[in-house]
Amino acid sequence: MTLDFKNKKVLVIGDRDGIPGQAIEACIEGTGSEVIFSSTECFV
Repeated sequence: MTLDFKNKKVLVIGDRDGIPGQAIEACIEGTGSEVIFSSTECFV
């Protein structure tokens, strides 16, 4: 199964102790989508 991100708006919320938002954002680059918010949070 593949996901089509073309022409989609994406909110990225990463985890400080897991995968940071910047890493997720880098994976989404080149998919044809627009990152409208990206953050790395601490979930305790």
